[in-house]
Amino acid sequence: MIDLSSTPILIIILLGTVGLSIPVLDAIKKEKGKKKNKLFSGITFGTLIVAILIIIFRVIGGEPLPSMSFGPDVLVDDMFGSFFAITLLIVSIMVSASSWNYMRGIVNPASYYSLILLSTIGMVLIAYSTDFVMLFIAWELMSIPTYALAAYAKRDPISNEAAIKYFMFGALSSAILVLAIGLVYGVTGTTNIGESILILANNNLQSQSNQLIGGFIPISYLAIGLFVAGFGFKMGLVPFHMWLPDTYEGAPTTIGALLAAGTKKAGFAAAIRVVVIGMFVLSPDWSIVLAILAIITMTVGNLAALLQKSVPRIMAYSSIAQAGYILIGLAVAPYAAMGLEGSLFHILNHAVMKSVAFIAIAAFAIGIAGYSLDRYVGLGKRMPITAIAFTISLLALAGVPPLNGFWSKLVIFESAIDSGSVISWGPYLAIAGLLNSALSLGYYMWIIRKMYLDESKDTSRIKEPKIILCVLLFGMIFMVGFGIWHAPLLEFASISVPTQFDQILPTLEASLK
Repeated sequence: MIDLSSTPILIIILLGTVGLSIPVLDAIKKEKGKKKNKLFSGITFGTLIVAILIIIFRVIGGEPLPSMSFGPDVLVDDMFGSFFAITLLIVSIMVSASSWNYMRGIVNPASYYSLILLSTIGMVLIAYSTDFVMLFIAWELMSIPTYALAAYAKRDPISNEAAIKYFMFGALSSAILVLAIGLVYGVTGTTNIGESILILANNNLQSQSNQLIGGFIPISYLAIGLFVAGFGFKMGLVPFHMWLPDTYEGAPTTIGALLAAGTKKAGFAAAIRVVVIGMFVLSPDWSIVLAILAIITMTVGNLAALLQKSVPRIMAYSSIAQAGYILIGLAVAPYAAMGLEGSLFHILNHAVMKSVAFIAIAAFAIGIAGYSLDRYVGLGKRMPITAIAFTISLLALAGVPPLNGFWSKLVIFESAIDSGSVISWGPYLAIAGLLNSALSLGYYMWIIRKMYLDESKDTSRIKEPKIILCVLLFGMIFMVGFGIWHAPLLEFASISVPTQFDQILPTLEASLK
């Protein structure tokens, strides 16, 4: 029986009630245009602030939560879910606040902010889900609103094309997930994630001792492969990334932030709870697949970014490369104590870094009405605060010390090196990550050079949106502050994941009793 006072239920009630009430309020009120946009942006922002405070108070003020739990219910209140919920809510808060400036000219702001809240519910529920059916429902609740949000500039053919591609690949990934869930249910007879992992583990042991009759293990491996493909779509892994650059470019830039920093992280939450834990239980050797995907994803993302002329497309391919860095920690997690927490550390850092980058691009778009890299010439003088925030986010994404991105990459690369005592290919992942980080400086510094070193014929100052500047200021404080003092975030990540993988099965058995 689900506890109605648990954190995920409270978040559903809060965000769901407000999200469904905004269109009703829109029908009642007679104000138009900017007034409605300001009202609904404020309501959405306030609701998300209350939601994140509920989770924070639960984490620091209530009974101690388990790091990662697999209970008999469809939702579980644990530190892992809370970590991702806080991360995802930070992104939604930044997006809703910055939308007050960026989306002030839209015709129907009520549906825009309502869709953001409903998608946020889906993202948060993914983090807390311990049942495959609940996970799939949350996945669709997260995805379907973003299809509409990607096409919100409906008079723009580029936006429409981006939304269609996003929808087609999203439908394909959902179908793949349904097939994977069906295979797991066929083998185990349950949709509970924890019970499924235990049954598959027992089947694996019986198969190794020649006591299992039937081909259950190959089906289990096929299911894991399908889960990697389905979740890989949202995570932006190569070769499941084809939709991503077009969608990030064509969608409203604030929604690009929601996709790059929000839904992508929800994909990692699902992958960690299902694929990484299941992979270790069945066979840690499966991690070599994640390692190969990590190297390919990093390299393809960085090389493709070097060839782009549109800044949103550059950041889209950068987002693909960043997924590769996170995947390094997941690949070495069974062999290195810091692997999984390094990935979570970088997930939180990347959520803020990428949000700041896209929101800065949105501010530039308001000022110069364009996304071409050539239009960024001289913006360091014309929009100085926005340019500084964008520069800090780019350097943080590249892993330049002492910014927060440096420390999370360092933890991931150190975990890959430490895994070398168990697996021979671990240190090579660290080398690949370092080389790709150096490669990424090529296009990050290219953008910075355009803003600060190239001379522009027009040197007039451009008005910088005040609300967006507040969001960017928060992002700068976060990136610099947690670069100087990164210990709290790393500790938060470390208590949100299992530290000993050999204790996963006993923990599963205890939590399901």
